[in-house]
Amino acid sequence: MYGMPDEIDVAAEGSLRIITLNRPESLNAVNDALHSGLATLWTRLSEDHEVRAAVLTGRGKAFSAGGDLGYLKELGDDPTLRAKTIRHGRELVLGMARCRVPVIAAVNGPAVGLGCSLVALSDMVYIDPAAYLADPHVQVGLVAADGGPLTWPLHISLLQAKEFALTGTRISAERAVALGLANHVSDDSVSDAIGCAKKMMELPQQAVESTKRMLNIHLERAVLASLDYANSAEDLSFQTDDFRATIARLTAPKN
Repeated sequence: MYGMPDEIDVAAEGSLRIITLNRPESLNAVNDALHSGLATLWTRLSEDHEVRAAVLTGRGKAFSAGGDLGYLKELGDDPTLRAKTIRHGRELVLGMARCRVPVIAAVNGPAVGLGCSLVALSDMVYIDPAAYLADPHVQVGLVAADGGPLTWPLHISLLQAKEFALTGTRISAERAVALGLANHVSDDSVSDAIGCAKKMMELPQQAVESTKRMLNIHLERAVLASLDYANSAEDLSFQTDDFRATIARLTAPKN
């Protein structure tokens, strides 16, 4: 649906769309196809006038384990791919911020890196008790241009945002709710997210969508204030010796 790659499954249930990150064998780690699909998904979702709400989740044990290491290595080596990916990252962030319909994240497992960003850009979040959030961009030598640091200062204190962004600390489900990075801990996040979506679909459409837009104007302004700098800084970080050394260590054959 929507011309998405196999790595993104979009299923229609009436006016609801269930979006599933679909690389379960790799814990839904982000590769080029998945990233490119996410860059265009939100605009296509908004243009589908049958849609009233969407649920976003991951297939298998994880929501998303973040960037696929092989893909990250390619980005360091290929400037053309890197330029496309950084452009797509910008489109992904702004696409979610401007998406017409409510997007409810069902965090069924670890949400790391870009997975954590998708959660932060969603409108409501249900998270499984054993799941966690983390943004380890800095730990691999990267700037998180489409990561949690773009939006976390709207959700939590600046001091906490700095701690999580600079250290990559895992944020448990309970702590995420306590801090305001998720709405509810849920033993069945997908079912609860679908139930929430269906409740919103019963409400007056114009009121729901315009209220979401009113609130997300704050989000979009905050993102636009730092996005250009973040994109440039991320591009440079892919070219550093620190990043190359880290990726070489992480991808080296195990004895």
